[in-house]
Amino acid sequence: MIGIRRLDAYIIRKFLVTFFMSILFLAAITVIFDISEKIDDFVKNDVSVKSIILDYYVNFLPYFINKYAPMFVFLTVIFFTSKMTQDSEVVAMLSSGISYHRLMVPYLFSSLLIAGISLYMGMWVIPHANEKRVDFEMKYNSFMKVQVKQGHNMHYKLEDDHFVYFESFSAYNNTAYNFTLEDLSTGKLTSKLQAESAQYDTVSGVWKLRNYVIRDYEDGMQDRIRSGRQLDTVISLTRDDFFINRFTIEKLNGRDLRQLIRTQIRRGDASVNRAQIELHNRYAMPVSVIILTIIGVSLCTKKKRGGMGWNLAAGTALGFSYILFMQFSEMFVITDTLPAKVAIWMPNVLYAIIAAILYIKAPK
Repeated sequence: MIGIRRLDAYIIRKFLVTFFMSILFLAAITVIFDISEKIDDFVKNDVSVKSIILDYYVNFLPYFINKYAPMFVFLTVIFFTSKMTQDSEVVAMLSSGISYHRLMVPYLFSSLLIAGISLYMGMWVIPHANEKRVDFEMKYNSFMKVQVKQGHNMHYKLEDDHFVYFESFSAYNNTAYNFTLEDLSTGKLTSKLQAESAQYDTVSGVWKLRNYVIRDYEDGMQDRIRSGRQLDTVISLTRDDFFINRFTIEKLNGRDLRQLIRTQIRRGDASVNRAQIELHNRYAMPVSVIILTIIGVSLCTKKKRGGMGWNLAAGTALGFSYILFMQFSEMFVITDTLPAKVAIWMPNVLYAIIAAILYIKAPK
């Protein structure tokens, strides 16, 4: 029993130390390349070294590490397990009476630990860090400054069966043009408000309508029409709702992200796909850590003529194919080909099948 416990501690230590060392090494290389790419923007905007480090890179690194944690775990498992196999350590362990399934326990424990940390970071810690990272990039990165300034033909469903439509919206003056608000709260159209323009006041949260006409549809043959030059109204829709993109979604923690999805579904907002992709990715990525760990161990516990080089090459190719598959699965959601819960989890299902086949064959 003591020997097995020492064996568990030995594998867990190798797993975690190699994982974190590889992350630090690759993160350092990434920072170097990132600085070389953004140095012109930093110099042009006269950004202080303190701001670059504390406002950007301190918040960028957790985002980068968590995003590529499955790949890091996969390469870590392949590297140190291949080394153990070539040094005949795995053979010695199995020859001592330890089953192949028992050998997997410390690997699974380590992967579950990393997956749990990744899930917590993705849901609560990284969104907070992303607020500072994205704000920094919006301010100083010339590429990030290119934003959508105009929206067209927007439809939204509000609470109590009120529907909003406007032909266009300009972010320059926070104004919607050809604005329409319809009331169907009784199951039929009871009133319709039309305005030439509706400007959103970011301080008071009030929409200021200009040149409006209100038509109340009463029982019988009579309709009541009212009109005026200006009218202030409050609806559960703000300027920010029109410009929710990947960067704003990345700032939301798990609770706020789920609330945004519920709101967008209720409103019939087509951009809900991006929020659903983000939410399912935050769950799917930690699960992929466990799947890729099983694949890595199954590939590397048997000596091969090519040695570690073959394992690293095969593992890297398999890992990058997984990442590529994940990117393709997102396109299925954006194009409305598949729902997010199917498309985002499809790579994990496929690679879980591959992991099961390799794991069954590995002891043989």
